[in-house]
Amino acid sequence: MATGHIHSIESMGLVDGPGIRTVVFLQGCSLRCRFCHNPDTWDFEGGEIMEPAQLIQKIRRFKPYFKETGGVTFSGGEPLMQPDFLSETLKLCRQEGVHTCIDTAGCGMGNYDEILNHTDLVLLDIKQIDEASYQKMTGRSISHFQQFLQALKEHQTPIWIRHVVIPGLTDSRAHMEKLQKYVASIPHVEKVELLPYHLLGTNKYEVMGIPYSLSNVPAMDKEETAELQKEFFGGYDHV
Repeated sequence: MATGHIHSIESMGLVDGPGIRTVVFLQGCSLRCRFCHNPDTWDFEGGEIMEPAQLIQKIRRFKPYFKETGGVTFSGGEPLMQPDFLSETLKLCRQEGVHTCIDTAGCGMGNYDEILNHTDLVLLDIKQIDEASYQKMTGRSISHFQQFLQALKEHQTPIWIRHVVIPGLTDSRAHMEKLQKYVASIPHVEKVELLPYHLLGTNKYEVMGIPYSLSNVPAMDKEETAELQKEFFGGYDHV
């Protein structure tokens, strides 16, 4: 049986999928996004090691709060970096009748078919939409993301898209128009959420002795983000 490296567990999450959710943050991520506010999840070390059955025991305690709309969201880090543990845990969630969701940037270690067979919803974080911009933003090729996106299309999994709006990088109208067209090409998208870039978590870089490449970039204006949301993605706000 696979074991997982768990960073932390949030018992009453309200922003990571529908309803009240238990959010399981997994260790490990191969991306190095310039705006990442959880550098402490990059490596597998440092998290609590758990078997799927142990994790399900914890999740079971919160089932009364899920009611009809809630469930479990696997986040990170990048949950797809622990495919065996993730797929085994998702199976157990399904057996418990618990709604399953993955919060992912779509850059993992494969085994996507097995994972998506037991996934009810994917929160898909789109970092950038072309190779050059994606590489500059994340340090990796967009091809890894495209592999997962293809698997999503084949499984017809419901998708909620998220995109971080960063001043001077992803906040222009030209960028929004390109993003709008890109999202329109993805089937089964139920919701699109533009997230304003924030400065929470930047202190972790100081503590860990890691340089932060966006140190001179201010937080994104929330009202401006809301206006972009309404103009470019208002049609998706029905969930």
